[in-house]
Amino acid sequence: MHTAGKILIADSDRKSRDLVSAFLTYQGYDIAQEDNAASIFDTIREQRVMVVIAELPYLYSIVPDFIERARKLVPPLVLIGYGSKDDKLPHPPNDESFLFLPQPLNLDELESLVMRAAEYQAMRFSGATGDAASHPHILCSTIIGRSAPMLSLFSMIEKVAESSATVLIQGESGTGKELAARAIHQLSGRNNRNFVPVNCAAIPDDLLESELFGHVKGSFTGAYANRAGRFEMADKGTLFLDEIGDMKANLQVKLLRVLQSREFEPVGSSKPQKVDVRIIAATNKDLEQLVLSRDFREDLFYRLSVIPITIPPLRERREDIPLLIHSFLTRFNSDRRHAVKGFSRDALDTLCNYNWPGNVRELENLVERMVILKDNGFITPDDLPEKYLSGRVLVQAPSLPTDDELPEDGICLNAAVDRFENNLILQALARTGGNKKEAASLLNLKRTTLIEKLKKKNLTYREE
Repeated sequence: MHTAGKILIADSDRKSRDLVSAFLTYQGYDIAQEDNAASIFDTIREQRVMVVIAELPYLYSIVPDFIERARKLVPPLVLIGYGSKDDKLPHPPNDESFLFLPQPLNLDELESLVMRAAEYQAMRFSGATGDAASHPHILCSTIIGRSAPMLSLFSMIEKVAESSATVLIQGESGTGKELAARAIHQLSGRNNRNFVPVNCAAIPDDLLESELFGHVKGSFTGAYANRAGRFEMADKGTLFLDEIGDMKANLQVKLLRVLQSREFEPVGSSKPQKVDVRIIAATNKDLEQLVLSRDFREDLFYRLSVIPITIPPLRERREDIPLLIHSFLTRFNSDRRHAVKGFSRDALDTLCNYNWPGNVRELENLVERMVILKDNGFITPDDLPEKYLSGRVLVQAPSLPTDDELPEDGICLNAAVDRFENNLILQALARTGGNKKEAASLLNLKRTTLIEKLKKKNLTYREE
């Protein structure tokens, strides 16, 4: 079940309602229907609706002030409207509380908008309440993920933040090591002091010592005045040493001394300075291997890795890709004042099958490029660069097996899909002898989701 809150489909046409309802129910959303726009707000309040999908000409003909009233609700609604561009509709608000699809409806595009609306509601609701537990897939508003590896990472960061122990963050390039370091700082008791980052690989070796420890006037050519180093700037705060694996041996010795004695000497000075700094180091290299090859000091390695944290690569948390895409899309649309509505289902599937050697940074750059080039509408596989299509696998959508032919006067698709779902659930329970955990696994559901469905559908399995 998606964490979108309930979605209400409002349309006077029963066939349209049933089609959209069956499609989104099959995708795992919690759906309600309304065929009377005059009572739509009663339905919204009674069923705690957060997203409304409505045929706009019909809705506005009955409730012309719908947007104004919807914005006064708590939490306010997101409206996904569809209709003809020729219809004279009220001017919609220019934000993500209103999303529009032209007719005829494209269900893949609708699903993309529903995902976007659901995530927008989750972020807005979380921001209003400040309750992290109500929005578990975002940490410190910067790290995003709902996969098991990321939820485990969130838990580790929250525990680590409470101490002042040195942390070593390891992970491939582009996984978000600095974001994790910033989250540790923001959740710690040092969050009202400086977070000072240093990229050890980006600063020449002969300047890195001065950059870290500062220098006194006249200590070397060009030292025309005393200069504070990053350790001094980070006093009482957090110092983030990125790419620590590139630090040369002579500086490793000096860094080790600071970790041991909590004091340092600026370049050209013999007077030590006390410092209270929490060290967070990061690297994309295998430090244990560097220790074995004697390219990294063993004693420094153990000083840095009091608490080791590993950031998972994007290919090991593919279920987070749609969530990340939505976040980047929202930001870049806002920054560039563009109106890209989302990625089509085929485009999302294509990106989820890609291996992402550049990890989250590569995904972020791709979304930015797509927003710049596309400007508006939906991004399809045809818009993606060729390298993302090379591993593309075309999967045919599953059909609904049935022995019945479509009656001449039509059928209630929602009811047919419901019967099909009930049949699959009962088959899974029969195959596992009533074991709900194993049945949920066969259906690719969480055990709690299966139990909710059994209660909602009033289904009971009885072994023959």
